[in-house]
This record gives sequence, C-alpha cells and structure tokens, in this order.
Amino acid sequence: MRRLLIGLLAGASLLALVAAGGASAQDDDAAVGPVDVLQVSGFFDDIIVGEIGDAIERSDEQGAQALVLQVNSRGAVVSDDVMAELLQLIADAPLPIGVWVGPAGASRLYGTPAQILAVADVTGMAPGARVGFTGPPLELADATIDFGIAADSLRNASLGLSDARSLDVFKQRVSDEGIATIPNMLDALDGYEENGVVLDTTTEVVTDDGTVQRDTIAITRFSKLGLVEQLFHTVASPAVAYLLLLVGLALLIFEFYTAGVGIAGVVGAGATILAGFGLAELPTRGWALGLILAAMAAFAVDVQVGLPRVWTGIGVMLTIVGSWYLFEPLPGTSLRPSWITLIAGIGGIMLTFIVGMPSMVRTRFATPTIGREWMIGEIGSVVVRADPDGVVEVRDARWRARTNRATPVEPGDQIRVTAIDGVTLEVEPLDGAARDYREARNKS
Repeated sequence: MRRLLIGLLAGASLLALVAAGGASAQDDDAAVGPVDVLQVSGFFDDIIVGEIGDAIERSDEQGAQALVLQVNSRGAVVSDDVMAELLQLIADAPLPIGVWVGPAGASRLYGTPAQILAVADVTGMAPGARVGFTGPPLELADATIDFGIAADSLRNASLGLSDARSLDVFKQRVSDEGIATIPNMLDALDGYEENGVVLDTTTEVVTDDGTVQRDTIAITRFSKLGLVEQLFHTVASPAVAYLLLLVGLALLIFEFYTAGVGIAGVVGAGATILAGFGLAELPTRGWALGLILAAMAAFAVDVQVGLPRVWTGIGVMLTIVGSWYLFEPLPGTSLRPSWITLIAGIGGIMLTFIVGMPSMVRTRFATPTIGREWMIGEIGSVVVRADPDGVVEVRDARWRARTNRATPVEPGDQIRVTAIDGVTLEVEPLDGAARDYREARNKS
C-alpha cells in the first residue's frame, strides 16, 4: 500500500512538471507576437492606398510585431501628393514595416510606389522580380527619400536582384541572396530593433544530421482586399475597364433599339458604370474615349437600317484608334491593353455590329405590333437598289427594304410601303403598283 501511494505521488509530480513545462512553452509562444502580411497587387489607386493605411492601424491595434507589404505593382494612378502622404504614413508607422517584392518571377515594383523601399524598415525582393522607374524623389514632411548610390539607376530604369543587391537598395539583417518566400522575409525581419523592441520571428534549429536551419516561430496572418474593394480595384485595371466599356455601350445600343428595358439594358448600364469608375481612376485620354463614343454612334446609324454599311466601317476605324490610344503610359509601363485584349475587344465589336446586332434586332422586332403601322402606305425613294433587298428612305429615315424579285427598284425610284417585317419594310414600285395598297395586301 505504501509503495502504491509513493508511486501515485511520483506520477502526480511528473504530470505536474509536464503540465508546467507545457504551460511555460505556451507562454513563450504567446509572447511571440504575430506578423501581418498584406498582399498588394495592381496599380496603387485610392483603394490600395486606403487599405495600406487601414492595415497599419489594424496591425498596431491587434498587437502584431510587424506588417509586411507583399507588393507587385507597375505604378500608381493616384497623385504624387497622395503617394507622399502614404510614404509619410509608412515612415511614421507605430510598428516596423517590411516590403517584399514578390512572389518570384514576374513581380514588379515600378513608379512612385517603389519609393516605399526608402521609407520601410526591412525590404527585400524575390528572384526574378524588378524594381525601378521611381522618378524624382517625393517631398515628405518628416522623412527623406534616399536610395544612396542606387538613386540614379532607379530613377529612369529598373534593376534586377543582383544589381539591386550590389547597389544596397534593400535593408535587411541577412545577406540577400533573394527572398523567395514569406518565411524567408520573416527571417529577414528577425532581430530588427526599433524603439528598444527586437523582432523575434524565427529561431535556429539543428537537424539530426547537424544542419543548422531557421524555423518560423511567429504566426503569419495574411490579409487582402475585401470583396467589394477588390471588385472596384479590379475594374480600375486597363484591360477590364476597356472591355467593360465596349460591352456596356454595345448592350445599351442593342437595348435602345428593342423598345424596352430588359436584362441586356441592366447589364449594359452596370458594365458602363463600372467602366466609368475604372477610367476615372486610370490616366485616360479624353479624346480617345470620345472616339469610342463616336464609334458607337456610327454603329447605331446602321443598326437603324439593319444593314452594315459605311457607318459601320467608320465605327470600326474609330474603335481601333480609340482603343490604341485610350490610356496614357506610366513611367516604365504602357497601360495599353495586351494584343489579346485588343483583338477580343475590337473583334467582338466587329462581330456584334456586322453580324450579331442586325439579326438580334430583327428577332426582337419580329412582331406586328411595333408601333410603325403608320408607315404602311407611305411613299419614299430608293437609296440602294432593292433586288430583292436594299435600302429606302421614308420621311428622312433610311430603312432596310425588300421587294418582289419580279419588280426590282433602282436608286431614285419612288416606292410605297406595303407591309413591315421587323425592321424591314416591304415595298413596291410606285409606278405599276396596286391602285390601293390595302387592296394589294388583302389579295396577298
């Protein structure tokens, strides 16, 4: 009995020691604050600038050790004053700010956004990424943009990893052989000291074979734009704004000629509104946008007659020129949509107004109650020879027309409207026609 009691006491003591050790380990882990990572992709617009400010405030309130900006951007579409305010905010942040240009591959940090490398606390770049085209340094209220010996190289050109490393562009504790991943960036943060506080993000671990490696001990919390913010940030990209503009205007023209408001009109209005937001954020050439709007007006002329004629050709040419020059370039970056985007946009418009729109409009108008019965019996003149299809002019408006093959009509001949089929007028020559058009219709 005594031995049993001693054994129970020993076991209880052992469990207490284990529990105490576990609690101590948990306390140690709890003492290591998390590191927040905000993923920033695309042009620096008002949404991105605002989100970075919110992320700094949020990370400070939630006790993060540091905030890392994972950046892939080819420029800013906000003013220099807005970017200067952002840079000053980063310089004055209450916690360390890291900037990592990644992920590896085609990541870029161009334009005034690249100047955040000068005000952030720890910076690095993934292999294959590039930085540069910073332009003249912005004037800040309480900080200085200084890249040292790299200033001239970064101002009007871009640098890869090896050149940026040799010019001491980056600030980090570890030797820079390229920071390929976020854990590597956390290792670069480890040991950074600010206001007497040292960042503790990684630790050395010796493996069984004697290799020394660094393991992450800080919890990483990733964040990005919310759903609504991401939507408006996405439509502020050149390709999306351009395609939304063309789709929205085409749908509105289609709905205008279908005598009612349907799904096409609602979708077209929504696409046009989103495109307007994107174009307002981007450096857009007003005259090029005007050419695209004029192109839609030209297309609408031929939609009225249901035939692709000269106005359709004019619309295509205006669309091509307007699409090519729609966006102004940024330093080091052309905002012109890619060839695939241009082909999709211009090709889609051509198919829509040369092939699709006439047939769709005829289908929607394929009903006898379209409010044009007053035209039956009207007299007009031939514009394009009808044999059997052509174009006529009735009351100063041109219409697609059809006549009997036995009675073709020539340009300048007078005709009478005998019936309406959708947007096509059935006509007959005035000379030799039935004495009364109603009689002719009744006979048919």
